[in-house]
Amino acid sequence: MPLHRLEPLLTAERVERLRATVDAARGLLDRRTVWNVNSTARGGGVAEMLHTLVAYAAGAGVDTRWLVVDGDPEFFAVTKRIHNRLHGVRGDDGRLDAGARATYDATLARQRDEVVDRVRPGDVVLLHDPQVAGLACHLRDRGAVVVWRCHVGQDDHNEWTREAWGFLRELVEPAQACVFSREAFAPDWVDRRWLRVIPPSLDPFSPKNADLRADEVEALVRRDGLVVEGAPLPTDGRVVLQVSRWDRLKDMGGVLAAFGEHVRLLPDDVHLVLAGPQTDGVADDPGAAEVLADCRDLWHALPPRARDRSHLVSVPMDDLDDNARVVNALQRWSTVVVQKSLAEGFGLTVTEPMWKGRPVVASAVGGIRDQVEDGVSGVLLDDPRDGAALVAALAPLLEDADRRREMGRAAHLRVRDHYLADRHLIQYAELFAQLVGEG
Repeated sequence: MPLHRLEPLLTAERVERLRATVDAARGLLDRRTVWNVNSTARGGGVAEMLHTLVAYAAGAGVDTRWLVVDGDPEFFAVTKRIHNRLHGVRGDDGRLDAGARATYDATLARQRDEVVDRVRPGDVVLLHDPQVAGLACHLRDRGAVVVWRCHVGQDDHNEWTREAWGFLRELVEPAQACVFSREAFAPDWVDRRWLRVIPPSLDPFSPKNADLRADEVEALVRRDGLVVEGAPLPTDGRVVLQVSRWDRLKDMGGVLAAFGEHVRLLPDDVHLVLAGPQTDGVADDPGAAEVLADCRDLWHALPPRARDRSHLVSVPMDDLDDNARVVNALQRWSTVVVQKSLAEGFGLTVTEPMWKGRPVVASAVGGIRDQVEDGVSGVLLDDPRDGAALVAALAPLLEDADRRREMGRAAHLRVRDHYLADRHLIQYAELFAQLVGEG
C-alpha cells in the first residue's frame, strides 16, 4: 500500500518527516529483508497490525516479509498460559515448568530450520510475542538483527508475571532490542539502552476502519447468522457495544453480568451487544470456545428484562476483510463502546471506535490509559471488576448526546495525532537504523 495515502490526514511537518524517514530507510535496508514472525495470520490486534505495516513498508520500497509459525493445542496451551501470566493472572492450572518448556521447544524446533534458512545475515527480524521468542538465539547465530516485540503485559508485577518472565528470559535475551507498548511492562533484566516503547497503530483505510455508508452499516449489522444468543439486533434505540476476543481477560461475562444486575439504571431503549470472532477462527486462542459457552450460559440465566435487551454476536472468520467490515459496521452503529478488560497490553478495540468518533468507557489498565484521556476522549474505570461503576459511567453518557459528540470528536483527534501508521513506522525505522549502525 502506498504511504502517500496517509498524507491527507497528516500535518505538513509529519508528511515531511515520514518522507525523510522512508528515504533513509530505503538506503539503510538496501539488500536487507525485514522479516516479521508470529503465530497467527488472523484474529487479534497483532495480525491486524501486521497486515497493515507489512503492506505500508512494502509500498515504501522496503523488502518486507511475514512468516507465521504453526503449533498444536499443547503448544498454544503453554503460550496462552504465558500470555495470562504476563497479564498478572494465573489462567489455567498448568505450570511453566520443564514439561512446558519441552513442549514449547519441540514445536519451534520443528519449524526453526525453515525460518532460519530463509533469513540472510544482516536481515532484520521482528519476533512478535512469546510464541516465537525461542527463535531469537538461532536467528542471532545466523547473523540477523533480532528484535523481540512484546504486545502484552501489565504495569504491576506479581508472582505470575515473574513466573512468565522467568520462563521467557533465556529465550528473549539473545535479541538485540526489545519493544513494548509501555515501559512498565518490561522486566528489570531488559537492557534499558535497547528497550523501545512503540505503541500500536491503526490503518484508517483498512476494511476495519474505512468509512461506510449508512446503508452499508445497516446491511452488515442485520446480516443473518451473527446473533448466537438473543433477539435480532434492534432497529432503534441506543446500543452499548463491546468487541473483543472471547478471552477471560476481556471480561465479556463481567459486562453481561453488570448489565443484567443494573439494567434498571439505564434507559429502557438501551441494548447491550457483545461481539467476538467465531471461536474456531483464531488458532492461538484455545480457550475462546469455553469463554463463549460461559457467556451463553450467563445470558440464559439473566432476568427477562436484561435478556431481552442483550445480544451475543459471533463474527465469521473465513473472510478476514468481511469480518473487519462487520466489526467496522458494529462500531459505527453503536452509541457507546465499552472495553471492560481486566488487563490490556494496548487495545485496538479502543483505538478503532475512537477513530470512528465513538465515546469509549474502558478500564484504566495497560495501554488503554495512554489512549483515553479520562473525561475528554472517553471515560476510564478505576476498578475494572466494578460492574456498578461501569453502568454508572454509561448512564449519563447515554442520556447526553452533546457530550457523546464532543467526546467522540476528541477521541478521533486523539487517534489522528498519536496512533496512525506514520508514527509507528518511523519508530521502527529509527530503531533499525540504530541497530544496523551498531553492526
